[in-house]
Amino acid sequence: MNPQTLLDHLDQGRLWPAPLSAQTGFDLDAAYAQALAVRDLRLARGEQPRGYKVGFTNRTIWARYNVFAPIWGTVWDTTLTFCEGEGRVSLERSCQPRLEPETVFGLKATPAANATLDDLFDALDWIAPGFEIVQSHLLDWKFLPADTVADGALHAHLLVGPRVALSGLARNAAELDALLANAGVTLLKNEEPVELGQGSNVLDSPLRALKHFVDTLRACPGAPDLRPGDVVTTGTWTDAWAVRPGERWSARFTEPLPALSVDFTE
Repeated sequence: MNPQTLLDHLDQGRLWPAPLSAQTGFDLDAAYAQALAVRDLRLARGEQPRGYKVGFTNRTIWARYNVFAPIWGTVWDTTLTFCEGEGRVSLERSCQPRLEPETVFGLKATPAANATLDDLFDALDWIAPGFEIVQSHLLDWKFLPADTVADGALHAHLLVGPRVALSGLARNAAELDALLANAGVTLLKNEEPVELGQGSNVLDSPLRALKHFVDTLRACPGAPDLRPGDVVTTGTWTDAWAVRPGERWSARFTEPLPALSVDFTE
């Protein structure tokens, strides 16, 4: 499969005929090169990048998916929605969609070179609860890490809830790091609890997941750096749960994140 056929399957919500990892030599470097080529095709047709998603930061589910390190991909103007706590998302043309409750960061500046946690804190504008809708174009979510990278890092959509300004929330990176690591979430399907999660599941805290991502992004040949106004969603606090049209899902976070609900449509 070439970048155009990858994009066609993405647009049409169709399964891949076979994993790319079955090809000799198709490793993570090759997968990121493919993903960046697909990014170029999306730019050429008028889509605008709005930031990044970071995946597989929750160590508690690595063995379940046979993935043992984080990945990243692009979030687009066509895949990003903001709401004030109640959102609607269409699952049309998504492929085996699942939902993940996450922390989303909004940037006011490009982080400094070799950014520390304090540098990242200084570059942040706000935090928010988010639902990332993820998808896999391989049947039953059976893949190797390189497949997930080439598959757009499994990104389908990002719903961002109420944004909370960092000013007044934490005085420094250490305070924000602890706040997010100690926060919890109850994930509900049609008002029935299905799983509890913790911010510390995400590489010890979402802020640390952000640092890992920034370092990894800047080490990837050809990858564009972060820009002011970008959003970064840092990975799920729970497992990823299959979703269908007609369902309502909610995430009740503890402080400092507000609650978020989504109704899924066709």
